Amino acid sequence: MKSSAKNSPVNLLIKCCSMGSSALLTQMVNDEGPLILDGGLATDLEAHGAKLQGDPLWSARLLHTAPQAIRDAHYRFLLSGADVITTATYQASIPGFISHLEVSAERARELLMSGVHLAKETVKRFESGKRRPLVAGSVGPYGAFLHDGSEYTGAYAEQMSVEELKVWHRPQVDCLAAAGVDLIAFETIPSIKEAEAVVELLREFPNSKAWLSFSCKDEKRISDGSLFADAMRVAKRSTQLLAVGVNCCPPDVVESLLDSAGPLHVSNMSWVVYPNSGEEWDTERGWQTSGKPSGWTPDLSHMWVKQGAALIGGCCRIGPAHIAELRQQLKGR
Repeated sequence: MKSSAKNSPVNLLIKCCSMGSSALLTQMVNDEGPLILDGGLATDLEAHGAKLQGDPLWSARLLHTAPQAIRDAHYRFLLSGADVITTATYQASIPGFISHLEVSAERARELLMSGVHLAKETVKRFESGKRRPLVAGSVGPYGAFLHDGSEYTGAYAEQMSVEELKVWHRPQVDCLAAAGVDLIAFETIPSIKEAEAVVELLREFPNSKAWLSFSCKDEKRISDGSLFADAMRVAKRSTQLLAVGVNCCPPDVVESLLDSAGPLHVSNMSWVVYPNSGEEWDTERGWQTSGKPSGWTPDLSHMWVKQGAALIGGCCRIGPAHIAELRQQLKGR
């Protein structure tokens, strides 16, 4: 079925206030099929010359130094067929900007909000009468600020309380919500404790909707070793989550992870899935492409749809060309 202004993703999202999250995504999928997410923003920025590896702010630095590069990257993903683009704020935080850019707290807040403004400007430039993409405000885990790879272990959560994690995330969520983002994307969450924190925090922003995606260590467990099925039970406490799922994991573990959580009709949730390329990451040498081929193939997406995925895209090492292939596989256009 073709898009219409009445049933565009943004108008359907607005209906969240009067209908359940599960019903909303069911209607989206019935009207359009799964929504196509973008890929790795930093991957595309680096492909066009940005030097991000080793930077404690990662792509968020470009909010300060090269905002047009971010607009251009967003636009490339929109041209590739993305229905949702994600802001360059994964590694952004007010303390991080103050520390690494030596700016004031007020300027740090402006920079964080600018991630939403840049994405919305790009959508406005792109949009036609047929398709108005959504903007998801990226919120990375506390480990992204630590810049030590701990978003893939969650070890820091052992020394922090749920309340401390809420205090950390609150300014970032506040900035994204104030800037008018369509929905919040809590990404690469490695621990159940941090999931509890963001689920509780989301209640403080009752007009905001979100998805929650975990980083995972194998076919059944998230990065802190907890069962993915148990992480799902935490997510179910929220009535504001549109979807829950996984990101930045190898594509070949997704099917088993989703199966491990049980049928969606029991959990009354929809899946969000956006794995990386399947290549290996080395903290000192970066992505290792030799010896192990990429596991990415858009064919896998058909199984994820059968399992109930309503939001599907890519993470690290997935560029616009991959997203174009994914859209062709799922929507034929």
